[in-house]
Amino acid sequence: MLNMNFDRPVVIQTGEMKWEASPMSGVWRKPLAREAAEHGHTTSVVRFDKDSHFSAHPHPRGEEILVLEGVFSDEHGDYPAGSYIRNPPGSAHRPFSKQGCMLLVKLDQFFPDDDTRLHVDTRSRDWFPGEDELQVMPLHYFDTEMVALYRWPANGRFPPQQHFGGEEIFVLSGTLQDEYGVYPPGAWLRNPHNSEHCRFVEEETIAWIKTGHLLP
Repeated sequence: MLNMNFDRPVVIQTGEMKWEASPMSGVWRKPLAREAAEHGHTTSVVRFDKDSHFSAHPHPRGEEILVLEGVFSDEHGDYPAGSYIRNPPGSAHRPFSKQGCMLLVKLDQFFPDDDTRLHVDTRSRDWFPGEDELQVMPLHYFDTEMVALYRWPANGRFPPQQHFGGEEIFVLSGTLQDEYGVYPPGAWLRNPHNSEHCRFVEEETIAWIKTGHLLP
């Protein structure tokens, strides 16, 4: 098991991690949270080399993917960088990449009744105004869970926020900061239920954020 205590905050600078080989040649991983070696609750950064593939496999409790670089593909389509994908519980596929890609992947973490199959191209979706010049791009809602991209303007300072059901962050560009640290691109953070912090940025910063999914 790796980082499976959801009552403790976790910060990982994925850019400083070494790639680990997966069972399939040409597919590499950086494990962030893992219930077991090849099944169960898993969060990873995954890299497909050019012309690599992974064998067909099911998703008993769903799969969530954010394409960070390149083009990810399966038998259902091609998903360029910026694609957000949700494959519902009970789904299966055979993923591959012709040109190579890098992904944020979350396995077996859906609410049991969340059966939405989703593909969002964030490059063409609108941003909406939030508080204090923050911009938000909603991606998915279910029960207490919310997934969105957030964009903070340069030199933004934001009031304290408490996170009911916890918060998970992956920094995509810029540098996010709070009273606890500095988080450049590739930083992954997981904060527990009812945690609180004050964010600020010096440059425009974009992050993928999920909240409300870590209830005790």
